[in-house]
Amino acid sequence: MKLAISGKGGVGKTTLAALLAQVYADQGHVVLAVDADPAPCLAGALGFPEELRRLLRPIAEMEGLIEERTGAKPGASGGFFTINPRVDDLPERFSVQYQGVRLLEMGAVDKGGSGCICPESALLKALMTHLLFRKDDVLILDMYAGVEHLGRATVDFVDALLVVVEPTRRSLGTAAQIKQLANDIGLEQIWLVGNKVRHPEEAHFLEATSPGIPVLGWLPADLMVQEADRLGIPVYEYVPSLRQVAAQLAQNLEEKLA
Repeated sequence: MKLAISGKGGVGKTTLAALLAQVYADQGHVVLAVDADPAPCLAGALGFPEELRRLLRPIAEMEGLIEERTGAKPGASGGFFTINPRVDDLPERFSVQYQGVRLLEMGAVDKGGSGCICPESALLKALMTHLLFRKDDVLILDMYAGVEHLGRATVDFVDALLVVVEPTRRSLGTAAQIKQLANDIGLEQIWLVGNKVRHPEEAHFLEATSPGIPVLGWLPADLMVQEADRLGIPVYEYVPSLRQVAAQLAQNLEEKLA
């Protein structure tokens, strides 16, 4: 199963990615979590120890590796470079593992425009599409905020896209944009996941105003999430109620994809 998690900045994409990754790992799946944010923080959400975090570096920042694999220096314009570089060894070489979850930091190409064609984006695209697994393996892709990554069609290989929203119209507006772009690249398996839902009225609001995206479920608002972050403890360990909800979300998704 290959899942991408998207949404407006600050809605809780990384929290959901960390919860689902640990849920699947505890179920015995081989899990690869990929942090595709320019400011990666999934390692912290998963509770990776500091000594392991120091071993991580976003692939997009490895200029020597990019030049070696593509034949062109990052940031260069014009000229020729390999658009299908070898990447099969990268997940094993540059990821770290903790409590059953293997983590890879992808990074992002810091260039505007959905048509960016450069050595960095070529390597990242090849790496994305290479992330294929055995039947029981799980990929969790924590995308960066907004919709630009869908413009580059970097998640068109996933089985499902989870769009995280808060119960606000602004957040749902971003979800509508994500849905349109996802449909444009042929991605039809999309579900909405509410976060920071305080009461049934807010859950009903999500159901009633969803931009045509079925609601998979929602995570309740809980001040212990912020407390867990301050203490440096994964939400999965510190907030049992969210752990249970995440397990139910995973079960719901499995049933729908089946």
